[in-house]
Amino acid sequence: MENTLLFIYLAAINLLAFILCVIDKYKAVRNLYRISEKTLLLIAFFGGAFGLLIGMVTVRHKTKKVKFTIPVPLFLILHIFLAVYFKYYI
Repeated sequence: MENTLLFIYLAAINLLAFILCVIDKYKAVRNLYRISEKTLLLIAFFGGAFGLLIGMVTVRHKTKKVKFTIPVPLFLILHIFLAVYFKYYI
């Protein structure tokens, strides 16, 4: 049961991160009110790093900002490390 809830959470937050990245790119191109960088990074930190990274690459958004190109992949590596650790050692 816990694995199912975790899977649902991770799927939802990664989908949210991807969608927010696409929306922010759309708004950036049209000079509209944007989604804050803090919001995008917090969502990535709390499990949405994969979705945000895929969104960044897919729509070529935030790919030249060091504020995103360093922490988002690091968050993803951290999430993978934690998943392996909890699966095999806890």
